[in-house]
Amino acid sequence: MFLLKAWRSTAFGVYGYLNFTKSGYINHSKHFNPEDMSIKIDGKNCIVTGANSGIGYATAHGLASRGATVYMVCRNKERGEAALSEIQSATGNQNLHLEVCDLSSINDIKSFASRFKAKDVPIHVLVNNAGLLENTRVTTSEGFELNFAVNVLGTYGMTELMLPLLEKTQPDARVITVSSGGMYTSPLTTDLQFSSGEFSGPEQYSRNKRIQVALTEKWAKKYGEKGIGFYAMHPGWAETPGVSKSLPSFSQKFEGKLRTSEEGADTEIWLALQPKEKLVSGGFYFDRTEAPKHLPFSATKSSNSTIDSIVDTLNSLGNFSI
Repeated sequence: MFLLKAWRSTAFGVYGYLNFTKSGYINHSKHFNPEDMSIKIDGKNCIVTGANSGIGYATAHGLASRGATVYMVCRNKERGEAALSEIQSATGNQNLHLEVCDLSSINDIKSFASRFKAKDVPIHVLVNNAGLLENTRVTTSEGFELNFAVNVLGTYGMTELMLPLLEKTQPDARVITVSSGGMYTSPLTTDLQFSSGEFSGPEQYSRNKRIQVALTEKWAKKYGEKGIGFYAMHPGWAETPGVSKSLPSFSQKFEGKLRTSEEGADTEIWLALQPKEKLVSGGFYFDRTEAPKHLPFSATKSSNSTIDSIVDTLNSLGNFSI
């Protein structure tokens, strides 16, 4: 097991350095089609979680600049209001709305979903962008490990509860979930709250992000007939407030080599704009192209029964119902 973990870490480090940094983005962008990003989406309703800073802010800004009505889901009201005002001023789009919700709380998510359903607003794009890497074990007031609560349970609950509003815009509806290259170092595990062994924030984050990719595949198969597309993506290694706070040594080590938030958000926005005929539901995307979900010889592939078990646990923990 030690050698396997060492190989995963080494393969991830080499692959990441060559592809996930700013230089990787510059190289890959040489093959981008500029027309892909000139598409306007006036009249479309988009939800972006974690929209007040970093990649979430850049995503909300990018969608607003293309005419979308954007619902910015933020935990902090004051920071959310400041971000909304900045985007309105920069884009001239006044169709931005702040929705205050703590993605670590099931009760908060259910309250948000209830309020939003009352608006009866059809949703064209749900961007599950909010994420967290907490290095120490923190337990929420509802009894869940904090990373898991935000990255997995929150993402799952938000998606499941928004399905009725997404169905209203089929066949164009889509869900975009922001994963991480860190998932390459982790196989699926049913130890969702890191109950076994010494807790590691980065390892738990990687586990969470692997689950998000598997959930995207699961959703694509389960809800494909509902006319909703499901896509996971990786933004690359970007210099964001979250990275600086959670991984200070990583941020310092790669100073000047990390992507901007806008570069990290590029594929999120691209996925929101493209005709669904160009995309593969259940796919994992990086720099505007479908990417592998596993690195060679890393033994991270798991059977379908694992994600089925995880979904059963999430439904039991969250008592989610549509």
